[in-house]
Amino acid sequence: MANRRIRVLIVDDSALVRKALTDSLGSDPDIEVVGTAIDPYVARDKILQLNPDVLTLDIEMPRMDGLSFLKLIMQHRPMPVIIISSLTTGGSHKALEALQAGAVDIMAKPNGSYSMTSDSATLCSKVKAAFQAKFRNRPPAASSPEPAAPVAPAGTVRPVVHPMARASAATPVVPRRASPNPERNFSAKQLILMGASTGGTEALKEVLTNLSGNLPGICIVQHIPAHFSRAFAERLNGLCQLEVREAKNGDRVQSGVALVAPGGFHMLLRRTGGFYTVELNEGPMVHHQRPAVDILFDSAVRAGAAPNTLALLLTGMGSDGAAGMLKLKEAGATTVAQDEASCVVFGMPREAIRLGAAQKVLPLEQMAGYVERYANEVAVNGLSA
Repeated sequence: MANRRIRVLIVDDSALVRKALTDSLGSDPDIEVVGTAIDPYVARDKILQLNPDVLTLDIEMPRMDGLSFLKLIMQHRPMPVIIISSLTTGGSHKALEALQAGAVDIMAKPNGSYSMTSDSATLCSKVKAAFQAKFRNRPPAASSPEPAAPVAPAGTVRPVVHPMARASAATPVVPRRASPNPERNFSAKQLILMGASTGGTEALKEVLTNLSGNLPGICIVQHIPAHFSRAFAERLNGLCQLEVREAKNGDRVQSGVALVAPGGFHMLLRRTGGFYTVELNEGPMVHHQRPAVDILFDSAVRAGAAPNTLALLLTGMGSDGAAGMLKLKEAGATTVAQDEASCVVFGMPREAIRLGAAQKVLPLEQMAGYVERYANEVAVNGLSA
């Protein structure tokens, strides 16, 4: 881990939530909670005083909401932020808007059933991933003069542009229209699989919004908490030419549709006659995750889908997906990992590259073009043996 403990500032108007988060993070020897704040104005002063490495930030707060504060942070004093959001529909959509604005990750707000074991481990893991995100090349905030706004004024800290913020700014909102490749036909055996974790919601948006609507069936595993995955899929569905939806048990994998694994459920591929369906289950966590990318990738190998599969592994902490991608490659799949420069956290792709699982390593902005070229090739050349 780090040579010193990761310094965390907790920003939430609920004393119970502040205590739950403090206790959870305090259980990890690599993390130190250096302070708490009840709103962004108090947080502003404590950021200057304490110079935290990572912020946890509530969305709904008095005086200034967390989303507005996040946008000020990203403008004037970029740093890794984890959003702690309610499980309401509105809270889920605001949390996803926060990811678009530059937050590193999201987590459900603790409640009466909050587990000090699995949930604590998840929170600590997210903080460690956030600490590794590309925000740390900045002068110490403590030397900044007193700000007039809730964060340090512009010019006192050289802004660091989040890689996904660049991607989001460059990503157009794509209206639904007929596919530019109506002549392409794909067998139901052809698949595209995608896996991502920290930074992955915006990375997947960058890829998917730049794809045509005429592609082999797509299955996506993004490490995302339960209740947030539906809002994530709905958001993508409104931006993409593809139909994007949260997967349901037994859904058929079909051309022009991208299925997103629900938070809290593993997603597996099953061969059903001449096509594939998805199976959802609440099996044990893999790499501390459910859904896990390795579960999806392994199931594709067992179902015999590898020779007709393109697998992409995008930004994320840890090693989930690397071993599964190696199995896919060895079974005949085409495999691609995101490069270090465009990753928010170069963990999962790095492990895949280290194992020799990735046949190609591409920057994020080239992923969609590669997928389209692959689709052209398989549509023209047909299926592998």
